[in-house]
Amino acid sequence: MNEMYIVSFNSTHHAIRTEKILSENNIKCTTLPTPREITASCGISIRFLVEDIDKVKEILINSEVDYKGIFKIQKLSDGKKSVEQIG
Repeated sequence: MNEMYIVSFNSTHHAIRTEKILSENNIKCTTLPTPREITASCGISIRFLVEDIDKVKEILINSEVDYKGIFKIQKLSDGKKSVEQIG
């Protein structure tokens, strides 16, 4: 896996709520520890597939979920990670 998309949160409560909402909307997602490159404020993020990005954004807005951001994380050839905020 050289690329992944995640939503990070300001609280664990919002991460758990979002995982439930996404699952109810048939979005394949998993929880994972928030990468250090993003933040140390909340330890849980939600990973999802890139093809679901538009639906994930729509669900976050319509559900009024409080989230920190949507990020694309790439593993570089030297083993480091590149983080780009996309939403």
